[in-house]
Amino acid sequence: MASSIPVSHLSEEQAREELADLAVILAQANTDYHTADRPTLTDADYDRLKRRNAEIEARFPSLKRVDSPSEQIGAAVSDGFGKVSHAVRMLSLGNAFTDDDVVDFCDRVRKYLGLRDSETIAFTAEPKIDGLSLSLRYENGQLVQAATRGDGEIGENVTENAKTIADVPQVLQGAPDVLEVRGEVYMSHADFEALNAAQAERAAATGKEPRLFANPRNAAAGSLRQLDSSITRNRPLKFFAYAWGEVSEPLAPTQFEAIARLKALGFSTNPLTRRCDTAEALIQHYHQIEDQRADLGYDIDGVVYKVDDLTLQGRLGFRSTTPRWAIAHKFPAELAWTWLQDIDIQVGRTGALSPVARLQPVTVGGVVVSNATLHNEDYIIGRDSKGEVIRDGKDIRIGDWVQVYRAGDVIPKIADVDLAKRPEDSKPYVFPSRCPQCGSDAIREEGDAVRRCVGGIICPAQAVEKLKHFVSRGAFDIDGLGAKQIEMFYTDESLPIKEPADIFTLRARDSQSLTRLKDREGYGDKSASNLFDAIDEKRSIPLGKLLFGLGIRHVGESASNLIANHFGSWQQLEDALTSATVGEGAAWEDLLSVDGVGAVMAASLVTTFHQEQERASIDRLVAQLEIRNAEKRASADSPVAGQTVVFTGTLEKMTRAEAKARAESLGAKVAGSVSGKTDLLVAGPGAGSKAKKAESLGVKTIDEDGWLALIGDL
Repeated sequence: MASSIPVSHLSEEQAREELADLAVILAQANTDYHTADRPTLTDADYDRLKRRNAEIEARFPSLKRVDSPSEQIGAAVSDGFGKVSHAVRMLSLGNAFTDDDVVDFCDRVRKYLGLRDSETIAFTAEPKIDGLSLSLRYENGQLVQAATRGDGEIGENVTENAKTIADVPQVLQGAPDVLEVRGEVYMSHADFEALNAAQAERAAATGKEPRLFANPRNAAAGSLRQLDSSITRNRPLKFFAYAWGEVSEPLAPTQFEAIARLKALGFSTNPLTRRCDTAEALIQHYHQIEDQRADLGYDIDGVVYKVDDLTLQGRLGFRSTTPRWAIAHKFPAELAWTWLQDIDIQVGRTGALSPVARLQPVTVGGVVVSNATLHNEDYIIGRDSKGEVIRDGKDIRIGDWVQVYRAGDVIPKIADVDLAKRPEDSKPYVFPSRCPQCGSDAIREEGDAVRRCVGGIICPAQAVEKLKHFVSRGAFDIDGLGAKQIEMFYTDESLPIKEPADIFTLRARDSQSLTRLKDREGYGDKSASNLFDAIDEKRSIPLGKLLFGLGIRHVGESASNLIANHFGSWQQLEDALTSATVGEGAAWEDLLSVDGVGAVMAASLVTTFHQEQERASIDRLVAQLEIRNAEKRASADSPVAGQTVVFTGTLEKMTRAEAKARAESLGAKVAGSVSGKTDLLVAGPGAGSKAKKAESLGVKTIDEDGWLALIGDL
């Protein structure tokens, strides 16, 4: 289980570790929810984990992983269905959890669009249905295809099943020639109860255990994704339309009018949809819907807000997986009280000691909780890392009656302690000063919120966690070699994996081993061969993935890719880091010129390549690999493809955020400072030191009109 120190207290390496854990947890949750229809996390838990991930990424943008949950939509399609490529991606939504989050969303929209205080902007607000997303494609008024969201780009073909849903028209009158209608398949509470009752009755008649659905969402998803459409036909599914994908002509100029158009075409739309002019009005409607939630007759888990003007939606555009013009305001979490039975110390990949509370199991928001984070030793004694009082100064002890809170954290946290129920023989918890795994000293450096084991490679916990990181999805992602297998191979006496290079010698060592892998429990000829083949497939690896897989402190996935793009090849990166000296020299300055690389990260990179043992381990690994050069992002016909662009001064025809997004969409790299690597400076009124530096370096400088003309937007 990942650690869960408050984001404001996380060090970079703790953040990196937690993001790695989150990527695994949330990827599995996506598969359970979207592909298997058997979610292991509640929607509230899933949202909290994603929020935690987003908060960490916001504080440590350089650590954002290639397989970041914020870059993922849904999950891969099931093998039982045909695949459908969505003409327009089916994106997920960002989340708001508080009224302040809603105000921030509205402010971000206004800032991005460059609106003045006197200018108003309208939004729509509608209930967020807890069901299964479905896209319906009509051509010349005929329903020709229905597909689930899948991973956002490729969904499952459920056309025959969708045709059995009464709310899904098969013929439209007066629709555009091409129209993809998107919405949510759901099941009402009454129909859900009747379905489960019928399931139980049939089971009783046959003497079998009843197969009951856990909730209406699972029932709806399982019913829509039946391979036999006759089963779907007998399930009471409903459909709310709320969006669209590809259209041959616009439905209307606004979101609100477009939804009205869908209703006129024969689709069911939610009657609680409203148009609001302010954040306050959105919040007021949210609370009105929340008050009606229990009486709606179907499940909702929040309210969705969208910019009403479709032209403004187009200007706002999209992030990698979410639109800038929409957000989901989710309903709040819950609290519960239970006994703290013990405190365990976990040791992470970088040696961080993280305390975890073992709880008497308690149900919080529909989920049984038995673990909670205790963050760090300061948190246990009732202080934050700066020494400020938290929890009214109450410390946490084994045997305490504690309040468990689930909101935004990887695992639940302890929000309060009832001192009136504290046992009389209770004693303050003493945080260990030695590593519980290897016995090495556990020290806390000045300014660090956590205590760390200094054992390094002799500490089995650190070694195993580093290997797990190496094979994680964002790194080498070797099929059949996950965390469980790493633990097994690490302790294997005849076929051990102690460092990354050992993975790639596994086949050769197995052929010489007295006890072959195929003869061991859990393996056979086929599975052993598959593992060796999967390892061999990853001998060819992109530079960015290799760099991230090394697990260098402070170097996350996003930074790994930026560095890879900057240097291009392993040889150039290796030469640069080998020749660099921390804090001085041209090689050091070149490293710092990489967008997103600061002095701390640069020092960690250089130090790693100058440490004898670390470097030897890296060299042994590289000898086993074919490292692919970083790929260029842009198309060749872009006028700024591969160029480094800096914006400075005031832009008058677009906001800075719009300019940056446009440049990146054309394959340019946008940097925050001018250097010898800069290709182009776009300078508006008020340009100062950056313009002077560009002039001194001979960097080409143009104004905003010149930029728009260059990219063809004038």
